[in-house]
Amino acid sequence: MRTVAPVSPGEMLEEEFLKPLGLTKYRLAKDIGVPPQRIGDIVAGKRAITADTDLRLCRYFGLSDGWWLRGQANYDMAIAREAMGETLSRIPRCRLLAA
Repeated sequence: MRTVAPVSPGEMLEEEFLKPLGLTKYRLAKDIGVPPQRIGDIVAGKRAITADTDLRLCRYFGLSDGWWLRGQANYDMAIAREAMGETLSRIPRCRLLAA
């Protein structure tokens, strides 16, 4: 079964916010008070969303605090699950909790 590749927060930022709104990475960075390199790195998938960046982006785009961090966590979990492969299936459940 083929799975769909997880979408990074940077890809989401670029495809669902920057492009449709006609915003540049530079303009966004200046508007939210961060170095342009930070936004560039997030979009390029070289940097993760931090709490600081989440709060700034959420304020700017009118989203609930934590929206970008939840996306980052979901992305990180999908990547880790994929990377761990069969390792997870070999870990038994705690017998003390099974009852």
